Amino acid sequence: MQQRKLGSTGPTVATLGLGCMGMSEVYGPADRGEAIATVHAALDAGITLLDTGDFYAMGHNEMLVREALKEVARDKVQISVKFGALRGPAGEFAGMDTRPAATKNFLAYSLQRLGTDYIDIYRPARLDPNVPIEDTIGGLADLVRAGYIKHIGLSEVGSDTIRRAHAVHPIADLQIEYSLIERGIERDILKTCRELGIGITAYGVLARGLISGHWTKDSGKAGKDYRLMTPRFQGSNLDANLALVEQLRAIAAEIGATPAQVAIAWVAAQDKAIVPLVGARTRNRLTEALGATKVTLTPAHLAALTKAFPRDVAAGTRYAAEQMAHLDSEKPATR
Repeated sequence: MQQRKLGSTGPTVATLGLGCMGMSEVYGPADRGEAIATVHAALDAGITLLDTGDFYAMGHNEMLVREALKEVARDKVQISVKFGALRGPAGEFAGMDTRPAATKNFLAYSLQRLGTDYIDIYRPARLDPNVPIEDTIGGLADLVRAGYIKHIGLSEVGSDTIRRAHAVHPIADLQIEYSLIERGIERDILKTCRELGIGITAYGVLARGLISGHWTKDSGKAGKDYRLMTPRFQGSNLDANLALVEQLRAIAAEIGATPAQVAIAWVAAQDKAIVPLVGARTRNRLTEALGATKVTLTPAHLAALTKAFPRDVAAGTRYAAEQMAHLDSEKPATR
């Protein structure tokens, strides 16, 4: 598999990364054995970047990653961890805490759960409205100097916050949602990251499965699936979005690929500093995603996709209203 460098200061990773969240929660029941086998298959295929969060199933995901990597040489894989999200015993989210003292505490627990001496990329999951980003990044910079983390990342923040953070310490990458139907970063964030030499790890490249070509109106109803509570997966919004998928399916058929492969390839084609994160939970889905690396999109293909998926084409917001209100990435740049 080819590799890409995350920005001017970040690590060199494989063209695709593996997002591990769904192996523990959110998307309904997951098979632990199959999840671990999927991680192994990803590594065998050349994927090197694994993305997790300390709040994914309250530490369960980190421990799953640890188990999957117990026979893997540490320097053969890069681990990206999000921190700072607070949760209650019932699983509810209770805000953010990215104070330097709290950050050090979160890190200590993650190192223990992951069974490692360092984390490759450590990032606050969201902007903490009560802590200046300069303070958060300053605390992370101390942890870089101490050798506990190698690179600092950001997640779902806007251009102004990116600039303030980068002025304190170089930022390796921004993790943010990006797909054919979610192109908000094209307003100003992508330009800012290019200017500052910051890479992008794009999650949601299949819009949480919505544009994978596998989702139907009956999907997810058999188990506890978070997606059914989000606007794009509900009612008339779902009908409109699934109609878009049929356009993608037609274009993919002309290319000789699946809708998921074309959607992933489109994200990767937008910039050489973008690494799509695929959230495959099974080896079958991983195999399909890996096929995206063999898809070549011609200018004609890209033009057809742009016509079929103009900016803001999706019906419904990507999160519920209360979550959208906390996304710093939704704020327009002031300069």
